[in-house]
Amino acid sequence: MAAKKKREDIAIAEKATKKILKLMGTKAKPSVSFDEESEAVVVDIETTEETGLLIGHRGETLNALQSIVGMIIRRKMGEWSRVIVNIGDWRAKQEDYLKGLASQAAERAMETGEPQTLYNLTPAQRRTIHLSLSEEKDLETESHGEEGERYLVVKPKGSKK
Repeated sequence: MAAKKKREDIAIAEKATKKILKLMGTKAKPSVSFDEESEAVVVDIETTEETGLLIGHRGETLNALQSIVGMIIRRKMGEWSRVIVNIGDWRAKQEDYLKGLASQAAERAMETGEPQTLYNLTPAQRRTIHLSLSEEKDLETESHGEEGERYLVVKPKGSKK
């Protein structure tokens, strides 16, 4: 990505995030940068009292903020830029939790030979679990169901169930 576009994306993201946080009535402060490795505009929001409010139930508010900032950049720049919004290392903690959940399900599946079903996961959470178990030679993961009723199954390879 060109340096000029990165700078413009960062400036747009910072202005938009500040305005949204002000409209929400929070005292939170955004810090915006560009992560070369993930090629994304990264918005770290610093707050002490409003962490739960800004993360929301299962990260819904955080993800909504991320989507809105991405749409604002798209609207102003004419093309999409990847945006990652994080509050209090929530994303890293969430990823660690999901990897632990994946390991537990994998262990149970191998010990019992029975498929292990994981419900109430967002698409991003299912993807994290799929990716964390993708290197396991004796296991496979599948998503089943429709829309809001989708769930993930972890099972030994070759299992008929």
